[in-house]
Amino acid sequence: MAAEDEGRTEEPSEYKLEKARKEGRVPKSAEVSSALVLLFGVIVLLFLGKWIINQLINVFYYYFSISMTGNLNNPGLVYNFFDVLFKCLVPVGVVASVAAFMANIIQTKGLIFSLKPIEPKFSKIVPKLGEYFKKTLFSGKGLFNIAKSIFKIIIIVFVGYLYIKRNIPILIQVIDNGQINEAVSKIAVMCAQILITVAVIFLIIAIPDYFITKRDFREEMKMTKQEVKEEYKEMEGDPEVKNRLKQMQQQLLANDVRRAVAESDVVITNPTHFAVALKYDQEKTDSPMVNAKGEDNLAQTIKQIAKENDIPIVENRPVARELYTNLKVGDIIPQIYFNVIATIYSQLDKFKNK
Repeated sequence: MAAEDEGRTEEPSEYKLEKARKEGRVPKSAEVSSALVLLFGVIVLLFLGKWIINQLINVFYYYFSISMTGNLNNPGLVYNFFDVLFKCLVPVGVVASVAAFMANIIQTKGLIFSLKPIEPKFSKIVPKLGEYFKKTLFSGKGLFNIAKSIFKIIIIVFVGYLYIKRNIPILIQVIDNGQINEAVSKIAVMCAQILITVAVIFLIIAIPDYFITKRDFREEMKMTKQEVKEEYKEMEGDPEVKNRLKQMQQQLLANDVRRAVAESDVVITNPTHFAVALKYDQEKTDSPMVNAKGEDNLAQTIKQIAKENDIPIVENRPVARELYTNLKVGDIIPQIYFNVIATIYSQLDKFKNK
């Protein structure tokens, strides 16, 4: 059922998306992970294929020689088998695991650790077969996944058919000539070609699948108008959210203040408690306006920004206090301050030259 049909018409908020992320619920395409695992696994086999075949040939020679002597109770038989198996499988397994890990990191844009998905719940223990079949077989998403699986099988069969059809005459000729080693080599190359082709095709398929998964996830995360209201109330009481909003506001304020002070003509200070930055744009206003102002720490920040940008700083205690107390950022200097402000502006060149 579409989100709109359930009344979820509002886009998911950043708060809801972040909360879902902390719980381990993020859009991930299994196709991307499986395609990368297959691709990198095949690449490892291409590099180590000859070495792996030699290892297997050696172990077969070993077992045939042992069987000729009749010493089949030798405990080294089992050890040698698992030793070769371990050497052949570990490189492929390690690279495949790294590929799967990186695929998840790329899709989730970072490492996510959450125990929420594996928390014990009674609903997870008791099977809900009806709901399971509804999701996997009788839903749009379930049918889409089934169609993908069938399509992938068709691709494997088709690619395999093409390569086998192309190589079978050569293989028959090589075998007829008694070149068994050459035949084995050609079969190995053909298998590698099939695997690498299938892996590349799967990766191409995985790219749109990722975006479809991302779109479906965002659709699932949509909210009703009531949920938006309840979330807003929840956010108001959440200390972590309050602190984050405060930090964001402070950052925005700092950025605005830095830009405003850098564009100002002069900064009038208390000098320790107040700082007011003025800007005079003759084309827009008839008198200077308050471009930024601050008290205590912010006042010191304004002074520091002014120094960094070579903005003149004028110490005038009463004027700085009056302007800070009576005017807001964006206010035009009223007539009662014209004389003192005009005096300050008339000396700006003198201050800049110092």
